[in-house]
Amino acid sequence: MDDSVDRAILAAISRDGRATLSQLSDAVGLSVSAVQSRLRRLETRGVITGYRAILDPELVGTPLSAFIEITPLDPAQPDNAPELLEHLDAIEACHSIAGDASYMLFVRVASPRALEELVRDIRLAANVSTRTTVVLQTYYEHRPIIAVGPEASVEA
Repeated sequence: MDDSVDRAILAAISRDGRATLSQLSDAVGLSVSAVQSRLRRLETRGVITGYRAILDPELVGTPLSAFIEITPLDPAQPDNAPELLEHLDAIEACHSIAGDASYMLFVRVASPRALEELVRDIRLAANVSTRTTVVLQTYYEHRPIIAVGPEASVEA
């Protein structure tokens, strides 16, 4: 991202995905039609991949969050755990990680019993060992992604 106006648009919609074209126009100092054109271009290029509602986990019945590290029981088995676990709706995110484990899952469930059942399902479906860390409190998540320009490049 080397355009400061595009970065400003991305920052604004990252903070509020429901911002109107008029609000975005005011925020970046362009006409509504210019903002709409830039948004379409950002969507077409795949920079903006979608818009979604953020739900309150407690109010939708999944107040218990946890991180689950998974490691194959047999290092020679195919590396297809993400595909084998995709059908488990309680898994909100699956990350390939560096370290002792192969993947880190972020899950949301209704209760400790539901977490126990999910861990069992994960172990059976993917033939993995698990290490679970229960989240006690979340201070922040869904933070806006800040688009970095060329002036903020990282040097080795």
